[in-house]
Amino acid sequence: MSNRLSDAVSPYLRSHAENPVDWFPWSEDAFAEAERRQVPMLVSIGYSTCHWCHVMARESFSDPVLAGYLNDNFVAVKVDREEHPDVDSSYLAAAGAFTENLGWPLNVFVTPRGRTFFAGTYWPPQPVAGHPSFRQVLDAVLDAWNGRRESVEDNASRVAEALAAHGEHSRGSLPLAGEFSSAMDELRGYEDTEFGGFGGAPKFPTAPVLLFLLQRGSIGETDALALVSRTLAAIAASDLRDPVEGGFFRYSTMRDWTEPHYERMLYDNALLLRAYTELEQLEPGSSLATIAGIASFLLGVMRLPSGGFASAQDSESTVDGKRVEGGYYALDAAARATQTPPALDAKVLTGWNGLAIEALALAGFVCERPEWIDAARGAADYLIENHIAANGMLLRASIEGRVSNATATLEDYGMLAAGLLRLATATGEPRYAVVAQSLVDASMAAGSAASFGVPGGADPVLASRGLALEVDPSEGAYPSGLSAMAAAALVLSLLTAHAPYREASIAAMELLAPLAVPRPIAFGGALAVASALGQPAGQLVVVTSDADAAIASVARRWFRSGAITAIVTPAQAAELAIAGFELFAGRQADAAYLCRDFVCRLPLTDAAELQKALGADDQG
Repeated sequence: MSNRLSDAVSPYLRSHAENPVDWFPWSEDAFAEAERRQVPMLVSIGYSTCHWCHVMARESFSDPVLAGYLNDNFVAVKVDREEHPDVDSSYLAAAGAFTENLGWPLNVFVTPRGRTFFAGTYWPPQPVAGHPSFRQVLDAVLDAWNGRRESVEDNASRVAEALAAHGEHSRGSLPLAGEFSSAMDELRGYEDTEFGGFGGAPKFPTAPVLLFLLQRGSIGETDALALVSRTLAAIAASDLRDPVEGGFFRYSTMRDWTEPHYERMLYDNALLLRAYTELEQLEPGSSLATIAGIASFLLGVMRLPSGGFASAQDSESTVDGKRVEGGYYALDAAARATQTPPALDAKVLTGWNGLAIEALALAGFVCERPEWIDAARGAADYLIENHIAANGMLLRASIEGRVSNATATLEDYGMLAAGLLRLATATGEPRYAVVAQSLVDASMAAGSAASFGVPGGADPVLASRGLALEVDPSEGAYPSGLSAMAAAALVLSLLTAHAPYREASIAAMELLAPLAVPRPIAFGGALAVASALGQPAGQLVVVTSDADAAIASVARRWFRSGAITAIVTPAQAAELAIAGFELFAGRQADAAYLCRDFVCRLPLTDAAELQKALGADDQG
């Protein structure tokens, strides 16, 4: 049996390399083999820090007898969902036809054409409380394939057709005040008024929803600000936060935030860092300790020698010789120092690193912590050097200098562009804004009037089988690629005065609005962008040679939906203007320039006068 996973870029795939299962990586070769043998395929999707993925690997995929049966009757494919999020999204959507309990590991049975005919998540090695064993599932699937193949393939085709039809979204319009009010009512109804957060168990931090609430709070909606303030305070005080290293775990299994699942994800911590920083701007003094804790975790634990950030930290580790989940986090700082910390998944993912760049640049800018901005700069420089190919195409992932062949997705383009734009406004360095603009331009050129597109197209294995989702609007723990790109395009419009960027952002949100307004808990990212688009375009530029000037400190604290803030030197302002960023044209004198849609007040040179003007601007 060949070992096809031993040289994979993904640590998750390499962790399965010694299984007796004859795994294929996601590739045309796997489908060709299934077609040659005329057998069904098991596409098993997970990620390296997933607890139940580890459990199923130990119980089932390491069992030589079960593996032999699987090898004889199926072609088995192992997929890292973080490396191939488009594959995960496509099969997650298909799996919804067979189970409501979606999650990972996601085990999908497909035809040699890649079409789903059965799916589930974790199956135990022995039947438990009405749940079949994995072997029983394999038997049933094989029986259906061998005895009712025509019916199986017909059903698989129907699922594929239903998904294709479901992907045809009707366009709406940007939400109006009444629709935002309805969304707020819906979110208040979801609030757990006893323990904080939304819904029951399991309980997630739902960072995109928090960012939407902060957008509404920034324009004077006191109910929204009170709700997000309560929620963030509850999360910061809960067991979801590691009090020693400062980072947040992925979710809690209980309604009161106890008994977390202990994996720590880059995207959660990046988005929560941004959320707490924006809350700090609106409620000074409320979140400084939490902000510092997350930043410390990102720089001290997640940052790699390359400057990029690891995708996640494992939930399991070995404590005193015993492999356990969460045991490391039950220790105090002194005891932890004697143990080996949980492993990192050292994959550098473009989109998730974009989120970290954006959050660290913002936090460093607001809290005047240059070392956080330096960390954002280090990650940005690594990505620009290693994740943009010579032909300008973006790459999805790398690890220790090796680049994955996975196709970059819309989230990679949008999240990196947004991160680079935030870094440019925090540092005044034009090169980051120029690269961000090239990414947005490429996505717009690859898209249509309906939405942005992915340069180079969808994953080729999915695309060749008609399985790629034309537009994936789904948002889970972080914004969709469409929302991320719309957010980046909106910021570019505020920097350049180039109307097509704003028009593209509006077009994308019109596509998502009919889905987002009725289900705000699932579309916080889209609603945050839509909220910003509904506000007057605001810009604040402070030109100063003294980054510590009082007027600069006032500017750092300002946050309003639909507005941007930049602090630059006179030389940087000139360079940005030459590079095509119209906002900085003619802004060479030391002063603050407060503008609405590029129409600016008289320059201000006094911090108190700027504070007064910002207050008046917030009042409309």
